Amino acid sequence: MKTSEKIIEILAKQGSATAAELYDTLSINKRAVFKQLANLVSENKIIKSGKSPKVFYSLSSNSNQLEATKTNIDSKAKSIIENEFAYITPRGERLIGWKGFVVWSSERSMDISKTAKKYIAVVAKYSKYKKNGLIDGMYKMQSSFDTVALDQIFYLDFYSIEIFGKTKLGQLLLYAKQSQNRQMINEVADIARPSIERIIQKYKIDAVGFIPPTVKRELQFMKQLQTRLSLDQKEINLVKLKTPIIIPQKTLTKIEDRITNARMTIEIDDRRQFNNILLIDDAVGSGSTLNEVAKKIRQKNLCKGMIIGLAITGSFKGFEVISEV
Repeated sequence: MKTSEKIIEILAKQGSATAAELYDTLSINKRAVFKQLANLVSENKIIKSGKSPKVFYSLSSNSNQLEATKTNIDSKAKSIIENEFAYITPRGERLIGWKGFVVWSSERSMDISKTAKKYIAVVAKYSKYKKNGLIDGMYKMQSSFDTVALDQIFYLDFYSIEIFGKTKLGQLLLYAKQSQNRQMINEVADIARPSIERIIQKYKIDAVGFIPPTVKRELQFMKQLQTRLSLDQKEINLVKLKTPIIIPQKTLTKIEDRITNARMTIEIDDRRQFNNILLIDDAVGSGSTLNEVAKKIRQKNLCKGMIIGLAITGSFKGFEVISEV
């Protein structure tokens, strides 16, 4: 039996093990064990949990499911799923594409072939709203607010879709923020960069404002996003005011409360005047924060031209409260 097979057998029997336990049990050198472990992790057959010096290995959720799965899905459909689908399991595994889809469907006792066809149809439905990789959110803004201070607002993707929940980008955003994972934040930034650069070029943007966070974290998503993007444009200084009690937008269910929250807790500490401004937010529910910030910029006469809003994810229809982000 190969060393990799022996490792899988041990993990299947006892649930988890450290590298030290494995090379003691197998009576082989550390380098050989670590090489096999690295290969098995890269093949998604096992997962690595914890940080040095406390690292444990266990079988991946999809270690047996994928090989046993037979479907009649064609290569084009599989390619769409491979590009669009992501699943973060309850145990923290990140399964991208077809592997994640198989596990997600299997855990819900859903027929994989039928579910795949349904997923392709749902993706096609929502893809109709995208043009050149962007979703135009102005219809939603104009139907939600009496006065819209933004000239345009775009989303990179929807936060969630029917039946299947959070989109791939929605999941990356959520867990990058919640886990304060620098690598995932950088990944989101790299996905967003081409669209941001196209908007900057098209609208001749000369200043960018990053909506400041409400919840205090050791690693702030927006700050790391800004650092990773490292844009050449000038930065507008947006300030989140400290209040006796911090009220995150996500806790407010009424659009009127969200408007008040944005208006009263974010200020523009800047006196410079710009031609065209891009405001970037992570997730847009109502759009009230971007709209209120744009209003304040116009009231202070800081913008001579257009103000464009961009959200990593958002909802297109109606008013949707994004409660997790």
